[in-house]
This record gives sequence, C-alpha cells and structure tokens, in this order.
Amino acid sequence: MRIRFGYRIRYQIPQRVSMVFLLHAQPRADQSLVRQDVMATRPQTPIETYQDFFGNTCARLVAEPGTLELSTDALLEDPGTVERACYDAREVPVEELPPEALQFLMPSRYCESDLLLSEAWSRFGGVSGGWNRVQAICDFVNARTQFGYQFARTTKTALETFSERRGVCRDMAHLAIAFCRALNIPARYCTSYLGDIGVPVVEAPMDFAACIEVYLGGEWHVFDPRNNQRRIARLLVARGRDAADIAISTSFGPAFIQTFEVHTELAEAEGRLEHAA
Repeated sequence: MRIRFGYRIRYQIPQRVSMVFLLHAQPRADQSLVRQDVMATRPQTPIETYQDFFGNTCARLVAEPGTLELSTDALLEDPGTVERACYDAREVPVEELPPEALQFLMPSRYCESDLLLSEAWSRFGGVSGGWNRVQAICDFVNARTQFGYQFARTTKTALETFSERRGVCRDMAHLAIAFCRALNIPARYCTSYLGDIGVPVVEAPMDFAACIEVYLGGEWHVFDPRNNQRRIARLLVARGRDAADIAISTSFGPAFIQTFEVHTELAEAEGRLEHAA
C-alpha cells in the first residue's frame, strides 16, 4: 500500500534565529519512499542537513524575522502488514551487548531509571525475561496511565508520569523506557508517523506519535505503550535516549508556532484515511 505523509508548520520569528529540525523519515528495510520527504520553506531559506550521533537526519537553518513555514508531502510504499512480533526474543546479558547499545541503559533527562529501579524489579522482576517482560511493562504503562492532551507538559519525566498516572504518548514512552533500563534492557525513544490503518479512526488532529525500540535477541524491536498493539505502516522519524535528543524543532532564540499540521493517510488511489491522534 502507498501512504501519503507530511507536515505543515508555521512559526512567527521575532528576530534572526538559528533552528534545527528532526523531521526526515527513516523507512524500515521493507518500506521505501516513492516520493522523498524534501523540506520546503517559505520564504525560501538555505538548509544544511547533517547526521546526528544517533543517525538521524537533521536540518539546520537560520530564520529571518517574520513568518517561516516548513512543509513536505511525501509518499511511502509499505507492505501493509502489522509490525513484526518476536515472542521468543530473549534479553541480552549486559556483558554481551554491543557497545552502541550501552548508552540506552543509562538514566537520561526524562527517563530516571535509577529512581524507578526498586519499582521496576518489584513489579516485573518475576516476569519471564525477554519479549514477555517488555510486553508486561507496556501493558502496565498503558493500563495505569490516563491519556489526555490536557496532561501534556514539556518538563514531565517518567517518574512524574508514574506518580501522576496520566500523560500523553511521549510520557508513556518515557515511563516504559525507564522501566526497561532499570531491568538492564536497552530501550530508546522514537518519534513516528502513525495513521489509523486497520484500527478504528480517532477523531482528533494528528500529531507525531511516540513509541519505543527495545534491544532483544540481538536486534531492535518496536513497542507502543500508548496504543499497546502492533500497527500497520508506522514510519519512524527519529531515535534517541529520550525526547530531549530528538525534539522536532529546536530554536536557539524565540520562535513561536502558529500552525502545526501532520498528515498520514492512504494515497488517493487507495482511498482517503482519516487523521489519527
């Protein structure tokens, strides 16, 4: 199947400011871009792209005072199957982990795994290791955390989400990551496009969706504490230790969002897909 995806984001810029964006898609091996997600700017602004420490494609520019609009409209070829599940994937002992995975065991800005260590072991230490344990963590986070956009807070951490028992997909991802790391399972934070394919349509404006990747059985696997099910046509955008590493935009000075629109829908030839939350 073909998926049309993209965004339109408009900023009010009061003074000249440097900005960095992480908005370029990273298709899986079984996905391919039929039309590339090239970032367009209005007014036309020079863009420099580079790869960050985590392998994400970043766009860097200097915005002049006034309005700045960013947009893309791209096309993805997707196999149309649900995300792969590997129920027999085992946990990898720390001494056998590849060096690049070790950083995803450490506490980070939004994932205080050290402060949730006792809670993690008391709740999940007795669960059989590997895929079952990670799924038990996602089940717990999904059932315990009340979802609501009114609960969003840019400074909210995993420990605060655990204590308050409410949040958005970002907060639920951070909490699941913190539990995994406390149990010596490498876990990282991801942003993605995710439309309502094969699931009931959610009547809400679309946003980028947070999920996690967990290292089991020698490879990274996607889990989704917010939706807590394998999904169709998820398209990853960026990966990092937590949301601090992969903010969609970072401005080194004032820049105020006026418009924020994201779309992920079946291409016109296959019928329109309603926007997802």
